[in-house]
Amino acid sequence: MRRLLTGTCVALLLLLNTVVMIVPLLVCALIKLVLKGRYRDYASAGVMWVAETWAEIDKRIFAACVPTQWDIRGAENLRRDTSYLTISNHQSWVDIPALMEALNRRTPFFKFFLKKELIWVPLLGLAWWGLDYPFMKRYSKAFLEKHPELKGKDLEITKKACELYKRQPVNVVNYLEGTRFTQAKHAHQQSPYRHLLKPRAGGIAFVLAAMGEQLDALLDVTIVYPGNKAPGFWDLLNGSIDRVIVDIQVRELDPALWEGDYENDPAFRQTVQGWVNQLWAQKDERLDRLHGVFR
Repeated sequence: MRRLLTGTCVALLLLLNTVVMIVPLLVCALIKLVLKGRYRDYASAGVMWVAETWAEIDKRIFAACVPTQWDIRGAENLRRDTSYLTISNHQSWVDIPALMEALNRRTPFFKFFLKKELIWVPLLGLAWWGLDYPFMKRYSKAFLEKHPELKGKDLEITKKACELYKRQPVNVVNYLEGTRFTQAKHAHQQSPYRHLLKPRAGGIAFVLAAMGEQLDALLDVTIVYPGNKAPGFWDLLNGSIDRVIVDIQVRELDPALWEGDYENDPAFRQTVQGWVNQLWAQKDERLDRLHGVFR
């Protein structure tokens, strides 16, 4: 009964915070819609401030209502005036609050690449646009075979959408596994890693091709839950999670990773895939060590 009451109370507080904070966020986004030049950048800063405040209030709700200990490691030298590409293992919906606990107001507000069609989602599309989430346009191989004249246009459109980040720092999050880890998916893939699914290099190659010159460093984030078992979001709300480890490794980005054609150059594709596989092998070893903390 206690956990039911705790979970319900936390859920209502989070919902109230969202309802209250989305109003100024949408107002700032609408103002940004009609402004131009540097004034639009000022409006973007306003939207970011609202989003960070919303996330900070969520953090305080968790701190006040649930006993979860957030063990954040490696965040000491993070900077808000630096642009990052963040990669992380992906196990649960709790991963998002974990990133929020680790990165909010330590780095620029984190963003995800979204499909261009999502901009038309009522209210949320405007909110994501106001938050400067990069909307990407990707053409399938089958589509390009029928329309070869559009080859490279998807990357060109995405690069144009990322022009803003030349004037303000950004933190783009990419989940290399493309989906949440489960033992069933792990077995189906016959993944060579103990704790991870196979990484997909194509997505991060696209991000690097679109934004590589604007990124200063890679944040290699590893999230670990007790018992090597991914909790559900309700477990977080009702206080069932005792501790979460968020380990952050800051790594340099080699310009060679975006100075090639991933789709059409096999040698360059092999270079990027080799780099991704090495990152993933190191992360698997790190997960092994960190899981030992809970044993």
